[in-house]
Amino acid sequence: MDSNLRPIPQFSSEDEEREFWTTHDSTEYIDWSKAERNPPFVHLKPSTRTVSIRLPESLIAALKILANKKDIPYQSLMKMYLSEKVKEETSADVHSSSNQNA
Repeated sequence: MDSNLRPIPQFSSEDEEREFWTTHDSTEYIDWSKAERNPPFVHLKPSTRTVSIRLPESLIAALKILANKKDIPYQSLMKMYLSEKVKEETSADVHSSSNQNA
């Protein structure tokens, strides 16, 4: 069956690809019987939202110094620190509530 499949063209943009697939039948190009069900999206970034927060300039300067030592953007370092603290606090909340129920 693979020999009957047409080659998928190279697209110069997402818009061009989108237009192509809206006007062509994918079964002429892809053997869906061989498709993996529920493939992992390993390169899919989690959705994010921009927030505005006021921080003391001294804190931003300290974050930039730490981030520079780790060779990462300071915003990434801030996200790491926030994430770690939220996990820590969430874990502490779970443990304290389970101890209260015992």
